[in-house]
Amino acid sequence: QVQLVESGGGLVQPGGSLRLSCAASGIRFSTWPMGWYRQAPGRQRDYVATITTTGTTNYIDSVKGRFTISRDNAKSTVYLQMNRLSPDDTAVYYCNPTGSGYWGQGTQVTVSS
Repeated sequence: QVQLVESGGGLVQPGGSLRLSCAASGIRFSTWPMGWYRQAPGRQRDYVATITTTGTTNYIDSVKGRFTISRDNAKSTVYLQMNRLSPDDTAVYYCNPTGSGYWGQGTQVTVSS
């Protein structure tokens, strides 16, 4: 049974940082590209970043230079380091093995003063 558990969200002031984690089980983690998505209130779930099995990364323009996606295959975990956060980053963040229908419960990120 596939399980994805996101953590690390919270309330942070504008300009602050958070590090999200997503622990995966039930899949051969090292063989999957992994992505982070986010869903803001009243909006659809949007793509944020991906990392391939070989470590190549891709980001949406609005987070380039602020967010960093990484992975630890030994821990079956993907991370999203988020710096210089703004209120526009407020959303529930989800990880996803790219192209799969597997989703976790998400972790809430709120950026507010």
